[in-house]
Amino acid sequence: MSNTVKIHDLTVTAMMAALIFCGTFFFKLPSAFGYTHLGDSLLILSICLLGTKKSMYAGAIGAGLADMIGGYAVWIVPTLCIKALYAYTMGSIMHGRFKDFRYSWLAGAIAGGLLQICLYTMCRVPLYGPEAALISMPGLTAQTIFGITIGLTMYGFIKKLSITEQIISSNK
Repeated sequence: MSNTVKIHDLTVTAMMAALIFCGTFFFKLPSAFGYTHLGDSLLILSICLLGTKKSMYAGAIGAGLADMIGGYAVWIVPTLCIKALYAYTMGSIMHGRFKDFRYSWLAGAIAGGLLQICLYTMCRVPLYGPEAALISMPGLTAQTIFGITIGLTMYGFIKKLSITEQIISSNK
C-alpha cells in the first residue's frame, strides 16, 4: 500500500493547488515583466501544512495553471519548476534536515524565497535582457517578502487555533 496514492492526500493537495491558483490568478497586480500576486503566501502555508512533496505538486500545478489561464504562456514551464523547487527547498529545511531548529520554517521560507528570486531573474535575462531582469528584482523581492510574511502569519493563526490536525491528518 506504500505505492498507492491516498484519496485524502490527493484531495488536500488538489485543494491547496486550487487555493494557490486563486491566490495567484485573482489577487494579482500586472507589472512590466509579469505580475505580483498572493500565491506565494498560499504556497508557504501549503508547505507548513502539507509538507514538501504535496506542496511541490500543489505549488507547481496551482501557479502553473494561473500562468496558463492568465495568458502568460512563456512563464508556465519556469513557474512549474521554480515553485516546485521553492517548496522542495523550504520543505527540506523545515521538515527535513533542520526540523529540530526552532526557526526552521523561517529559514526554509527565506532560502526558498532567495532561490525563487534568483531563478525568476535568470529566466528574465533571455526574455527581456539583463538590465530589465535586474530592474524587476525589487518587485519580485517585495512579493517574496510579502508572501513569506502573509503565509507564515496564516500558519501561525491556524496553529494557534489548534486545527492543523483537523485539516491535515496524514504525515508530511
